[in-house]
This record gives sequence, C-alpha cells and structure tokens, in this order.
Amino acid sequence: MAEIIPVIHNVSSVQRLVDSVRVAYSLGARTVVASKVYGGAAQSGVPEAMRIALKLDRSLLVLSDLRDAFELLNPDHVYLVTRDYAEMEIDPSTPSLEVKNRVLIVFSGADPEFSPAELKLGTPIYFRGVKQRLGPVGEAALLLYYLLGDRG
Repeated sequence: MAEIIPVIHNVSSVQRLVDSVRVAYSLGARTVVASKVYGGAAQSGVPEAMRIALKLDRSLLVLSDLRDAFELLNPDHVYLVTRDYAEMEIDPSTPSLEVKNRVLIVFSGADPEFSPAELKLGTPIYFRGVKQRLGPVGEAALLLYYLLGDRG
C-alpha cells in the first residue's frame, strides 16, 4: 500500500496552514509535512497544527525547506500541485498518479506557487478543467479525498 504524505510548502498564513493540516488528517493522512513556514504561520500556526496532530495521534514534520523533506523521507514520487506549470492534467475523480510506496504531494501555500528550482524537484500536476487556482486547502481536499478517502 502506498504511503501518501501531503506537504504544505511556503506558507505564512496561520489559517491556511491549520486548515491544510486539518483537511489532510481528516482524509486519512498519517503524516503531514510543513516546509518553509514563516511569519504568523511559524509563530501561531505551527503550535496549533502540532496540537491538532497530537490530539489525533498523527505526525507533523516542520522543516526549513522542501529539499529537507526529500532528503529525510526519501520519496519514490513527488507531485507538485500547480495550475500554471502543470505537465500533467489529472481528473480528480480518477487521478492517474503513480502512487506506489512513498509519495509526496506538495501544495503551495503562497503565490507564486513554486520557484523554477522547486518545479524541477517533482512532476507538476493540476486538475483537468479547473480554470483558476483553488488554493492549497481546496487542492488538498479535492486530491486527497480521492487518494486517501477510504483509508482513513
């Protein structure tokens, strides 16, 4: 069975971080990674996200950079959810992603979504037919529902 690990990257909003973590855990994620967390999200969001993780007996990793997640978790596949640079469009009801072993699904917590260097770290994907960016909470809800929904 594949281990799917959601990553919220480059986030400064407390609410965006907390909501992303709640959605991921609600849909069955056992581990969530928060990378490059700064501002209010670092000061108030991380403690709140950690509280949620502990209450649910889940794991939260807070890392300084996306590369740290790759180094520590050694994923087999990395997908970056980005509307502007998607190399692969997926149908959210039947995602055609390779989800074997350990997979990181990276959601951007900021605009612009990812730097050119970050885009080279995985496969950029987005949802077929979605015209505007949903934001990390909406993207996580849509994609993780289909990838994790029955495994909670």
